[in-house]
Amino acid sequence: MRAAPTDRDVDELLSFGVVNLDKPPGPSAHQVVAWLRDRLGVDRAAHAGTLDPKVTGCLPVLTGDATRMAQVFDASDKAYIAVLELHGHAEDLDVLSAFEGPILQKPPRKSAVKRRLRTRAIHRLDVLEHEDRRALLRVECESGTYIRKLCHDLGLAVGTGAHMGDLRRVETVPFDDTDLVTMHDLTDAMAFYEDGDEDPIREVVAPGERALTHLPSVTIAPNAAREVANGAPVYAPGVIDAEEVEDAEQGTLLACYTPNGAAVCLGRLVGDPDAESGTVVDTERVLV
Repeated sequence: MRAAPTDRDVDELLSFGVVNLDKPPGPSAHQVVAWLRDRLGVDRAAHAGTLDPKVTGCLPVLTGDATRMAQVFDASDKAYIAVLELHGHAEDLDVLSAFEGPILQKPPRKSAVKRRLRTRAIHRLDVLEHEDRRALLRVECESGTYIRKLCHDLGLAVGTGAHMGDLRRVETVPFDDTDLVTMHDLTDAMAFYEDGDEDPIREVVAPGERALTHLPSVTIAPNAAREVANGAPVYAPGVIDAEEVEDAEQGTLLACYTPNGAAVCLGRLVGDPDAESGTVVDTERVLV
């Protein structure tokens, strides 16, 4: 089994880590991740939701075996700061509040998904500033929302037309922009590490478990974890603590840990954790 997150050496940290990267403008998300993978010297890396080349901000990157849990970001809510470039003068933008809630969107032509109407939720839309033909927006939304398309539709609602100017992602649950790591930070940290100083690299690379903090969790016994590592589900006798899932619905995605806080697997709740027998969690991704 994996050591506790606080007890891992740097090699172990990098082999199951996450970097809350501040993506710069210019390179694609794929290019940034490839650079990070090579600079850290890991065999695999995966990002949490792509960003267009010109877009900046919160791009969590999983390293090593942590890439197995990239699915946790599939339904992760996002938040953006966007510049809405209006095509005419608008006195009042109150109409934009009508976009909070479910909206219909068709992905743009250059998207990687099938172009069909789909529903996405805008949890909150705030106008932070408005001057002449520009407005600064904060958008909190469901994963898969196209902000460029949203800006186009906002312009139609205002009556002037509009397009998206600058865009920055400030949140990818459970990460936000309060502890972002720049590419310069990571380069410097690796240079210090190569000179024998581990502290900077530990500041920029977090244990992979950091990416699971928004999920409900179950703690299982070490012997149960060994069975899970070989492909078994989590059975009721192996559950030590399941307080966080007492009110969870069946089918809820959750994370399983050993008592030392090391992640073992992702799975779906399928049974009663308080039962004496039966399957409690169906394993989807083994992380050890």
